[in-house]
Amino acid sequence: MQIALSILLTVAAAPLVAQRPIPSSDRVAGHLSYDGRATLGSFTGTTDSVVGRLNGAPDLAHVSGYVAGRAGTLKTGNGKRDRDQYASLQVDSFPYIRYDVDSLTVGAPHGDTLAVVLHGHFHIHGVQRPADLPSRLLLTPTSARLLADTPLDLRHYRIGGLSKMFGALKMKPEIVVHIDVTFGFDRP
Repeated sequence: MQIALSILLTVAAAPLVAQRPIPSSDRVAGHLSYDGRATLGSFTGTTDSVVGRLNGAPDLAHVSGYVAGRAGTLKTGNGKRDRDQYASLQVDSFPYIRYDVDSLTVGAPHGDTLAVVLHGHFHIHGVQRPADLPSRLLLTPTSARLLADTPLDLRHYRIGGLSKMFGALKMKPEIVVHIDVTFGFDRP
């Protein structure tokens, strides 16, 4: 009975939490990853080297901020592929893969999670492009956890070097990016 009541209160509180002031935070944890496909099969690149900023606002609809991962820390589990991706991303010239949030649209709650659409833009490989990201947000009094998955075409960011060995080995330019980050707030 106690567990059911706790779940009911959490679900009922989600829309109310979205209407309260949201504090600013630089405390971020999580990971960024992508799923890619190549001639020899599918693979995932991931990094836990994540930084970000949540700019607080009077309510959730007015927050902004960013999340970024260090491009040179993406790991796929294959050292040769990792070196090739660092060369393609030119990590010395463009060290971060970043998404800036300019605004967001708050949608309906689903259990303890709010559906939101982030409105912003990616900065990848020296190219800035607008992108709206349908996302899920778990907002509590002490944290905001954001989960998003979005397709991305590497050609839109002028990322080359996707073909090796005279075209015998190729990576498809379409990937899926995954964002899973949590901003921590000071206790109220």
